[in-house]
Amino acid sequence: MNPKTNLLPKNADGCPFLILAPMEGVGDRAFRKAMAAMGGFDEAVREFLRVPRNPHIPSLAQGYIHDEMAPFRLAAQIMGSEPGLMAEMAQALENRGAPRIDLNCGCPSNTVTGRGAGSSLLKEPRHLYEIAKAMVQAVKIPVTLKMRSGYEDISLFHDNLKAAEESGVEYITLHPRTKVDGYGPPARWDLIAEAKSILKIPLVGNGDILNVESALKMLKETQCDALMIGRGSVINPYIFHEIKAHFSNKKYMSQFDLETYIKVFMETYPEENPVKSKVNKLKQLLGFLFKKNTALQGMRMEILTYQATTPESLLAFALPKLQENFS
Repeated sequence: MNPKTNLLPKNADGCPFLILAPMEGVGDRAFRKAMAAMGGFDEAVREFLRVPRNPHIPSLAQGYIHDEMAPFRLAAQIMGSEPGLMAEMAQALENRGAPRIDLNCGCPSNTVTGRGAGSSLLKEPRHLYEIAKAMVQAVKIPVTLKMRSGYEDISLFHDNLKAAEESGVEYITLHPRTKVDGYGPPARWDLIAEAKSILKIPLVGNGDILNVESALKMLKETQCDALMIGRGSVINPYIFHEIKAHFSNKKYMSQFDLETYIKVFMETYPEENPVKSKVNKLKQLLGFLFKKNTALQGMRMEILTYQATTPESLLAFALPKLQENFS
């Protein structure tokens, strides 16, 4: 690790580095393109690429599209359990132009953990170390790591933190829930503060950042170096702008409207998908947006159960309600 490397620079106003989180099933390419049109974040992370035990690495690496976020950086994230194959995949992604590669030690899906990947790596700190170390040694670009606080409990929390740090990764992103927690209980920000007090490398805080107030509270309570925001950005696509506006002592005045955001999302959604799939995908996005405030929450089920035949008919029904109440 190069101690002089600053991958998480604050902006001129002192706002911490803001990262759009990878979100399996939600944060796909269409969502990232829509968020790129909104702007405000400093970097995004692609949803993970699985590295199975017998992969064809070059073809797997084709899944990384390094220019889709222009002018924003798009980091790659990989998930697997074999150090040698993970190192080989890291090299392939470096050759494809990835500016950073993140090791996924957080996915709680049973189909993932059942194969020894994702958050199951937190059960064996030594194995976590070996995978991360192999990746670090294989490439010249930065390697980072995203982890949860543990698998069933936090008994190996410190061991996993030190294993990650000693592997040579540039920084750690911590989502302070265990695998067993899923996304249910509140994120334990006290564990981010604890990790920050232990680590010598930078720490990115992640979990339950839904607005400017919660972002500032996390920074104050944990002293983390940067913020990663996932579902909070789906609920409020202006959140990155609003956080930066706070640090510049300004009130954020939107330059984009929700209609543009939603249309970019739908235009990027793969054309080969059937109409029903597009309607369901739009309902998923609208379902998050309707969590924005109390008035919208009351209409959420009305939107999700609306019998739309096309995305356009659903949007015509939902957009006026969003525009009236979204603030």
